[in-house]
Amino acid sequence: MKPSILIKRILFIVVVIGIWQAVYMSGYFPEIQFPSPIRVFNSLIEGFADGTLIKALIASFKHLLIGLTLAITFGTLLGVLFGKSRQADETAGMYLIAMQSIPSIVWVPLAIMLIGLNETAVIFVVVLGGTFVMALNVRTAVHSVPPQFIKAARTMGSKGLDLFFKVEVPASLPYFMTGIRLAWAFSWRALMAGELLSNGPGLGYSLRYAMDFAVMEQVIGIIIIVGVVGSIVDQMIFSKLEKKVMKRWGLIK
Repeated sequence: MKPSILIKRILFIVVVIGIWQAVYMSGYFPEIQFPSPIRVFNSLIEGFADGTLIKALIASFKHLLIGLTLAITFGTLLGVLFGKSRQADETAGMYLIAMQSIPSIVWVPLAIMLIGLNETAVIFVVVLGGTFVMALNVRTAVHSVPPQFIKAARTMGSKGLDLFFKVEVPASLPYFMTGIRLAWAFSWRALMAGELLSNGPGLGYSLRYAMDFAVMEQVIGIIIIVGVVGSIVDQMIFSKLEKKVMKRWGLIK
C-alpha cells in the first residue's frame, strides 16, 4: 500500500472519531445510548483481555470456514451445471437471482425451525448466504469463455473433460476468483445474521447479548470488530488473490 493512501485512511479515521467525540460532548444523546470513543475502546480492551471476544472470534471463524467452504463447493457445482446445461439454465437457473436477492436474515427463522438454535443452523445460513452469489459468478464465468478458444481447442482434438479443464476452467478463473470474493462477503454478512439469533458462541451472539443488557459500548465495539475483520480479510486475502489472477490474465495492469 502506498504511504499516501495509508495516511489518507488514517486521517479519515481520525476525522470520524473526532466527529463522534464532538457529538458525544454535545450531550444531545444520553450517555447510555451514545457512549464516547474512549468507553468503546476500553470495552474492547476488556473484552480481549478476559478472552470473551477472542472466543467469539474463534467461534465465528469456525462457522465461516465450514459454511464458506460448503458455499463455494455447492455454488461452483451449481454454476457449472447452469453454465454448461442450457436446459438447467433456462429452468432452475433463472431463479438464481431471485434466491440471491433474499436477505440472509430471512433464512434464519427457516434454519431455526428446521434445525434448531445451534451452530448447525448458523452454518446453514452461511451456506445459503454464499452459495447463490458463487453460482451466479461461476455461471457467468462459463458463459464468458471466448468461443474462439473452444473452437481452437476442438480443432486440435480437445473435447469433453479435457476441453473443460484445460481451456474453460483457466479462461474463467478471473470470474471464479471474483465469485469467491463475493461469496466471502455475503457469507460474512450471513454469519452475523445467523449468530445474532442463535444460541451459540460467536460475534453475532455476543452482539445480541450486549444489546439485551443495553451495554451500548459493547454493541458499538462488536460492530466495529465485524467491520474491521471483514475489511482486513477482504483486503489482505481475497482482494489480493483476485487482483493477482486478473493481472496474470491481462485484465488489469
